Amino acid sequence: MKIRIAEEKDWEQLRKLYRELEEDGVKYQPEHFVIGYRTDEFFREIFESENQDILVAEKDGTVVGFSHVMILKQKEVACLKPQVAVYIQDLDVLASERSNGIGTFLMNASKKYGKKRGADFIRTQVFPQNADGIRFYEKNGFREMMKTIECQFG
Repeated sequence: MKIRIAEEKDWEQLRKLYRELEEDGVKYQPEHFVIGYRTDEFFREIFESENQDILVAEKDGTVVGFSHVMILKQKEVACLKPQVAVYIQDLDVLASERSNGIGTFLMNASKKYGKKRGADFIRTQVFPQNADGIRFYEKNGFREMMKTIECQFG
């Protein structure tokens, strides 16, 4: 197993992983999610950015998982400490490869990525219906810090 920063040669496999991730989004919250298509421009913007990357897990020459990480500074608000977070925008492991430790390898690489760039902590979001995802994050040291709530109009 090898974790590395994604390259252009990985885009097709990443598109497959994003589709799998989006299928989960539609399953858990169809009111917000649809199946999309990740364009070359989507990947180019990430790769050219100074504050984000896609880390990939490669097994036998095939990308089997990824973590889209971003370095985010806390908003400048009087009551908030000035902190930096590594934010996991998306994380997925091929369904056929889950429960083999790949997600934990990606999580550790994401934490290392953040520490190397001066982050104080790591943050992400998970669907409340995704019991497996919640268990995974808790196993990797995450805990609930705030709830996001919403109200649909109409």
